[in-house]
Amino acid sequence: MSDPIQVKISIAQAVRDAIDSDLSIQDSVQRSYGNLTAIARLLKKTVEEKTGKKTNIDSLVTAVKRSRGLYKGIPKEIISVVSESIVNVRTHVAKISVEKNKKALESIGRTIIGYREEFIQVSESVSAITLVFDQRLLNEVKSMFKEEELLENKSDLAAITVQSPLEIIQTPGCAITFYNQVSRRRINIEDTTSCYTDTILIVKMIDAGKAFQALTDLISASQRRKN
Repeated sequence: MSDPIQVKISIAQAVRDAIDSDLSIQDSVQRSYGNLTAIARLLKKTVEEKTGKKTNIDSLVTAVKRSRGLYKGIPKEIISVVSESIVNVRTHVAKISVEKNKKALESIGRTIIGYREEFIQVSESVSAITLVFDQRLLNEVKSMFKEEELLENKSDLAAITVQSPLEIIQTPGCAITFYNQVSRRRINIEDTTSCYTDTILIVKMIDAGKAFQALTDLISASQRRKN
């Protein structure tokens, strides 16, 4: 079997990807206290691996300059909350969305009672209800609803839970910081909800590793800045 083809990207894109993975560099670029040449040298090896070709410092400096407007400084209050957060991953998760009606609400109530020892997350909008749960329960949960009631049905997902300190409740902007860190890695967030101090992101299984790494990088960088 031949090796998979690796798609090479532009220098500008590679620089943005590298900066996206390092909160400290993001801050230094946004607040203009970082030496652009030093940052370019720091990113050079990573960019060359991503692009598959040699690069010169001048082109990297230009790419770093152009990326400056993409980042905003993170307030100290958010950094404090993020630095004390913990990330957990639950793999092999499924998600279904159903029309919101009395029968659906009753079925979901029975589901929660019947599987109260299992991982189940429920979110509700004006017209729909979404359940996220262990994938091994998919057939049993689906059987509680008629086919025409199902609006969405997905499996092979992962639930990433960010457990934060109590201060997150009174600190606006924390959740969007988590979302931005994941979306900058070009990972689609399939669903999200919050429960007390937990922020839960649902992503595809194939993206779970990248999403976990993105969030742990964010937390590590926040810890360095806090200290």
